[in-house]
Amino acid sequence: MDPILHATPGNPIPGTPVAGFFTGHGGVKLRYAVFRSEQPVAKGTVILLHGRNESIEKYFETIRDLNARGLWVATYDFRGQGGSQRLLKSPRKGHVHRFSDYVRDLELFIEHIVLPDTRLPFFLLAHSTGGLIALSAAPRLANRIDRMVLLAPFVGLGGQKLSPRNIHRISTIATFTGFGRICLTSDDPTRPYNDNPLTSDPQRYQRNVEILKAHPDLAVGPPTARWLYEAQETIKRVSSPRHLASITVPTVIVAPGNDPIVPFHYQEKLSQYFRAGQLVPVPGAMHEILQERDRYRAQALAAFDAFVPGGDPEAEDAPASVLAAFAEE
Repeated sequence: MDPILHATPGNPIPGTPVAGFFTGHGGVKLRYAVFRSEQPVAKGTVILLHGRNESIEKYFETIRDLNARGLWVATYDFRGQGGSQRLLKSPRKGHVHRFSDYVRDLELFIEHIVLPDTRLPFFLLAHSTGGLIALSAAPRLANRIDRMVLLAPFVGLGGQKLSPRNIHRISTIATFTGFGRICLTSDDPTRPYNDNPLTSDPQRYQRNVEILKAHPDLAVGPPTARWLYEAQETIKRVSSPRHLASITVPTVIVAPGNDPIVPFHYQEKLSQYFRAGQLVPVPGAMHEILQERDRYRAQALAAFDAFVPGGDPEAEDAPASVLAAFAEE
């Protein structure tokens, strides 16, 4: 039997996780794993949501860091990517039928895996597309999730040749004229480090490239027109003052200052109407802050520690705004 999780040189599997598959919305088969901390007292469980075209393997280092804090980690690959079931005959296409499918998958994951098999309290740590899913689901998570930390949540699109308005126009036309499954762009997940918009850390970048070289079936290509349409419609909805006002889960938004994928100003604008949210800028960091150089990555983890009960904040690394905002809690 093939292993469910994949170790590569320099990226070992943390601990002895419980891994398998659960049934997502509409019967889609989704790969998951629960990593238990070896600390004698569990301080809770972090539900870890990845970005688009990411997998559990990419977060082994972060999972190990969270386990060392006494936190369990429960995570899964989104539909259509990683080790989960693909949605089209072409496995390279990044596709989704409706963005709400991601939200329903998260709710099923919490109900069938997290609630029965992990430890309270529950926290949510989400990157990029995972952050957009968390924002979309958040109004219904108030009685289950104590706090959320969103890392460069996907609330705007940058770094493209076309403007966001033109991308939305083209993806909308394609979606409603029967061409929602075509890809409007191309990409290469194993491109050289010097040509990457994700991180300024060459070692971590190369480690992630080696994961995909060793296990190319974990990778997907560019998003389809339907994916882009659904994502942009969801961004509009979750960014509205009405939706943001409906979120009561206390939230920190860790916003990389040098992010070409989700430019800082989109995340700053989101925080203006987000009563339960606190913006924490990390100047100089690029999009994948947990894959960044230690100086930036440490700030993201320190923000998490200062905000999530059971963390172990280190004042010299934590952004002053986080410590000031939550020092009296």
